[in-house]
Amino acid sequence: MKKLFIVANWKMNGDKRFNEQLIGYINEQVFKNSNLEVIICPPFTYLSQILKLKISCIKIGAQNISEKQDGAFTGEISGPMLQDLKLDYVIIGHSERRQMYNEDDNVIARKFELAHQNKLTPILCVGESLNERNHGQTLSVVESQIKSVIEATQIELFAKSIIAYEPVWAIGTGQTATSFQAEEVHSSIRTIIEAYDSNVATSIPILYGGSVNAANCKDLFT
Repeated sequence: MKKLFIVANWKMNGDKRFNEQLIGYINEQVFKNSNLEVIICPPFTYLSQILKLKISCIKIGAQNISEKQDGAFTGEISGPMLQDLKLDYVIIGHSERRQMYNEDDNVIARKFELAHQNKLTPILCVGESLNERNHGQTLSVVESQIKSVIEATQIELFAKSIIAYEPVWAIGTGQTATSFQAEEVHSSIRTIIEAYDSNVATSIPILYGGSVNAANCKDLFT
C-alpha cells in the first residue's frame, strides 16, 4: 500500500494561543499509521512551539528556505538553521513565492539542492495559472518547472523528495481541480521523471493542493 501524505501549510496565520488549541485538536485526531504521514508547516516564529506540542508521529516542515547557506542576508532563514531545529520537510516553489517574491526556476533549484544538503525533504510545488490552463499550457508549464530543477541538480535527489501539484488558480480561491484534472497532471509528472529514471518516477510521492476541504478531500485522495 502506498504511503499517503497530508501537508498543512499554515502560511502567515496563527498566534501562540491559537496554535496551542489547534495542535491540541490535531494531536487528538491523528492516529499513528505507518501508511500516513501528517506534516505541519507553521510560520518560522512558531516552529519551536509546535515542535514541543505535537505528538511524535506528526512531522514538521518549514514554509521556505533561503537559497543561501549562510551570510549577511537580513531576514533569511538558512538550511542549517532549519536542520538545527530537527525539521523533516520544507516547502519549495510555492506559487505565492514564485509570484509575490519573483522566485524563478534557478532560485527554486538552488533551494531544492540546499534542502537536500541540510537533510530536509523538499516538497516541490508546481502548477499553472488560470490563463495558462485556459490556453492549454498546463502540462508544458509543469514540465518546464520540473525539468529546470532536475537539470540544475540531479535526478537522484528526487528519490527523496515530494512533488505537490498546486494549480495557481486554485490556491485560496475556493476553486478546486477535479480528480480527473489532478490525475492528468500527476500522470504527466511521472512521465516527465520516467525519462530520467523510471524507479524514481514510480516511487516519488505526488500530492495535490489547492482549496482542499472536508467535502472534496476524499475524492482527491483516491
